[in-house]
Parts: sequence; C-alpha cells; structure tokens
Amino acid sequence: MNFAQYPSVTVDGIPDGAFLLDVREDDEWAAGHADGALHIPMGQVVLRFGEITERAADRRVYVLCKVGGRSAQVTAYLVQQGLDAVNVDGGMQAWQSAGRPLTSDTTDSPFVA
Repeated sequence: MNFAQYPSVTVDGIPDGAFLLDVREDDEWAAGHADGALHIPMGQVVLRFGEITERAADRRVYVLCKVGGRSAQVTAYLVQQGLDAVNVDGGMQAWQSAGRPLTSDTTDSPFVA
C-alpha cells in the first residue's frame, strides 16, 4: 500500500482545537502527548472505531504517532472508512520540535518517547 497517496499535513498546519488522534503505545503516550488528544493505540483502532467517529463528528482527524509511519497506516484506514483524516508528518517528534505543548501522565517533564 502506498501511504503517500493519503493526505498529510505538517505540525504547523494543525489548527488550534483540532481533533488529534494519537496512535502510539501506552508507554509512549504516558511519557508525553498533546493535551486533549484521543489516545487509541494503533492495534486498537478497528475495535475502538466508534470512539473516533463519535468524536470526529464531521471534523478532520489529525493522526499522530512518533514519526509518522504508524499514523500513515491509520490515516489510510480512516480514509477508506470515509473519514476526513490526515497524517501528521513527523509525528510527535515534529510536534515537540515545533515547540507545541506536551503533557504527561507522570510527574516527570513530558517528552516524546
């Protein structure tokens, strides 16, 4: 499958208040994530698809992982299901590099794992 055919956007192209879907694993999420993002690990996306459609409600879904590979696969799936989804190029590493805010589930300073 050629993921390049699916839509993508840079971190700078994500508007404030956008619907962010983080598909990283639990430990990656706990270390640092975008505040307000929905966390559904890639392996659970099909099972939890209803949570995505409920939250999307005719909004674009911005899909994130660490660097963009897993999120590209999830974006392809969501687009095939009829959702307006885009892959975030560079993922959470690009998010952090752009100085976008991070939060964590621990008392440690948030970081992209």
